[in-house]
Amino acid sequence: MPADNFNLQVNRKALELNLDPRVYGTFAEIGAGQEVARRFFFVGAAAGTVAKTMSAYDMTFSDAIYGPVQRYVSRERLDGMLEHEYKLLRERLDAKMGADKTFFVFADTVAARSYHSHTESHGWMGLRFQTAPRGPVNEIIIHVRMLDAENIAQQEALGIIGVNLIYGAFRMHAEPAKLIGSLLDDLTPKRMEVDMIRFAGPAFRGVDNRLMSLQLVAQGLGRAAMFRADGEVLQPAEELYKRAVLVERGSFRPVTHVTYEMLRCAYDDFAPREKEAPRGVLTLAEITMENLLSTGDLDPQDFLDRTDILGALGQTVLVSSFGEYFRLVDYIARYTNEAIGLALGVPSLEEVFREKYYKDLEGGILEGLGRLFKKNVRLYAYPRLSGDGSIITADNFRVDPRLHHLYAYLRENEFIVPVTDYREEILGIKSPAVLGQLRAGDPAWEKCVPPAVAKIVRERKLLGCAG
Repeated sequence: MPADNFNLQVNRKALELNLDPRVYGTFAEIGAGQEVARRFFFVGAAAGTVAKTMSAYDMTFSDAIYGPVQRYVSRERLDGMLEHEYKLLRERLDAKMGADKTFFVFADTVAARSYHSHTESHGWMGLRFQTAPRGPVNEIIIHVRMLDAENIAQQEALGIIGVNLIYGAFRMHAEPAKLIGSLLDDLTPKRMEVDMIRFAGPAFRGVDNRLMSLQLVAQGLGRAAMFRADGEVLQPAEELYKRAVLVERGSFRPVTHVTYEMLRCAYDDFAPREKEAPRGVLTLAEITMENLLSTGDLDPQDFLDRTDILGALGQTVLVSSFGEYFRLVDYIARYTNEAIGLALGVPSLEEVFREKYYKDLEGGILEGLGRLFKKNVRLYAYPRLSGDGSIITADNFRVDPRLHHLYAYLRENEFIVPVTDYREEILGIKSPAVLGQLRAGDPAWEKCVPPAVAKIVRERKLLGCAG
């Protein structure tokens, strides 16, 4: 093998694994060739690592081997591949090699760019593996988006990230955050995006997949990650597909009556309008990286405390790197053609109309607002209490005079909807003040949050609760 091929980390990783007498397993790949297995053959000494390679491209063969599924590029198909191939590997080789080998099965099912389709290129990739001979099985599953314009480049990128995943599993499983950071070795976020990762098994005992989702965004592998109220990670495209989506952005530190009512009031208007959405309405609580870093370094426990609070309310969480609302809308609209609603307070509405946030756009604020208010996008504006005690609503707050007519157009056409059934008595509640009270042991904070929030904060001493 030419020496210059070792300039790539991925080739050095593949060769190291090939020379490790303990690592032995199966590669099962559907779509974009057998690019991961090819890397191991390319660097040499693959006989020490590769027990079998498999590629059931034909749907009839694939169904016969792994069982029928509705979609071939899906988590369901990947699970079937891993289950079938790992069982077969153990049945055929455990008696002969099990005492000396740490077995693995790598599988992927992807839809790369083709001559016939220019739809989104993406795929599922996973690994089942042992960390000791005859040890228990562990698993890592990821979902990737391939961003290269050419098929051959997507194949190359897929091979690289596959090797990085296998190497990370065997060499970095004790440091999952480091493993995540290594997935894009020899790649860039412009070529490959990872928007879901899930660790399971004894090797990852104590690993919280919510924190691993956060790491995807914090380390720049993906723009957003999503998980359910119970902490189970979700693949955003599958969760958003054909659903009307209502999002509230906030710190949720903690969820106050205002935070809760803002989403509830928006939902009461949004859901009836979107009752024909094929898969119903999904509500999201979005936390941005900017917000998580607002007090300094990223605090994992603070993040988990916030998501525990949201989980107590049954809320799905989205973590994102989208600073501007129009980027959030762009992201959601990538996966659904249904309506998008944004629940926000009047202070955030005021920020939407500040021109300084659109300086990087060639079309300035007009381009930004055009991207924000796409077809079937609505902002639900919850009032705020001004310093003089008056209530500022979407109907009486003032924009820059130069934007007056634009705002009037958006308001009259219900791109901006004022929340009218608000509770005036809670408008003075501010999250920072409530946080200060709960940390100081002042019981007054409990009256400022929903009962479910008070209960979980008190019982688990979340957010530094003092009493």
